[in-house]
Amino acid sequence: MSFGSQGVVFFLAIALLATCAQNSEARVTIENGLKSMVYLSPKITQHHGSVSNKYYYDIEFPKGHIALKSFNAEVVDEEGNPVSLQETYLHHWVVVRYYERIGIEDKKHDGNTGFHKSDHIIAGNAGICSHGLTQFFGLGSETRKTSTRVPDPFGIEVGNPLEVPFGYEEKWMLNIHAIDTRGTVDAMGCTECRCNLYNVTNDEYGRPLDPNYLGGLYCCYDETQCKVKNGLESVERNLYLRYTVKWVDWSDSIVPVKIFILDVTDTWQTTGIHDCLIEYNVEQSTTGIATNDYTSSRRSSVRFPIGGDVVYGVAHQHSGGIGSALYREDGQAICSSTPIYGKGNDVGDEAGYIVGMTTCYPKPGSMKIAKGETLTLESNYSSEKSHTGVMGLFYILVAESSLESHNPVQVYKEFKVPIFSWGLAVFGLAICAAVLVAYQRRKQSEDGYQPIIVT
Repeated sequence: MSFGSQGVVFFLAIALLATCAQNSEARVTIENGLKSMVYLSPKITQHHGSVSNKYYYDIEFPKGHIALKSFNAEVVDEEGNPVSLQETYLHHWVVVRYYERIGIEDKKHDGNTGFHKSDHIIAGNAGICSHGLTQFFGLGSETRKTSTRVPDPFGIEVGNPLEVPFGYEEKWMLNIHAIDTRGTVDAMGCTECRCNLYNVTNDEYGRPLDPNYLGGLYCCYDETQCKVKNGLESVERNLYLRYTVKWVDWSDSIVPVKIFILDVTDTWQTTGIHDCLIEYNVEQSTTGIATNDYTSSRRSSVRFPIGGDVVYGVAHQHSGGIGSALYREDGQAICSSTPIYGKGNDVGDEAGYIVGMTTCYPKPGSMKIAKGETLTLESNYSSEKSHTGVMGLFYILVAESSLESHNPVQVYKEFKVPIFSWGLAVFGLAICAAVLVAYQRRKQSEDGYQPIIVT
């Protein structure tokens, strides 16, 4: 090869790497085995008062047999700047694992379920709801200040080839529900998806809504519009969900944990079926002034399907929430999780919004649940005023394995691994080319994503 052709290859590598840096937020860090990557979702285009609630298939995600250690996310603009909840309310994001039959990339998704049943299999968490809530991770406005760290020596096992059905491959889907509240007449009402603000009488499938349905997910589906002030000139902008995944390579030293999501609207007690309604309304108190008590409590119970140690717990609530707790059969609290409300106007400290939830990390082996034990979930909201479309979910990680036979996974101080290196130009070219192909495939299908039913 001549010097000239070598130069062309070299500068092509540099150019492609530069393009890669613009199209992907991937940053590699390693902390004595703990790996971390930062990604960007496909773009979310919004204008004043608009709603985006799309599902993005085959998102960028670490490959191989690994143990997930955390998944964190936030909304950013095209320059990578964090976006305030006062401008774009992050109703929720969820990450779902699924299996796709190998070789069906060109097939179209089914418009009703998002997948052809024979070609796709949802590989959800361990339960408990009979449908929906299949995510591995998921948060809302509290995403910036809520820990998702899985403590050592535990990990969420994924990528195990022995668990993937023959002829399929493991992939990941991301659902992002974002509500633009710029210029709206009632920003908090828009975040609670009040139907009168959206001028919605049918759900996203054209079915008439119950006249008593005042607000919730059925009124703020994808491409609906919340009421904005008269004479407002709408400005369009592109946003992204920037998400960071941390993991370690799988080894026998890791104790696997199972993900359980409990819902305070679970109907199991009355029907015997875990039909989780996911959302509910809180009515304004008529006696609060007299009693000086504006607490609205809702409870549900569930018979836990396995026995094991609780190693992590956190609740998910919407604005108006004042805390949630999970109790053992004897009344002992397994975990109490309370909202952190913002107090100002800075990003991450937006007044009136839940910007974080406290989490529980019981000492390993100290919080055991017996198989078949009845657990009680309590969700508390302020009833000083009414709230629509609120949620009372509770995430816990449970380890069935004995800790005595495992050694902890040690974690040390992070150090940066440089992506760009003169000596690795050709290697970087190969990596970036693969990333660019994936990015181009994603861009080509970006406007054609079909929903997968997760709620």
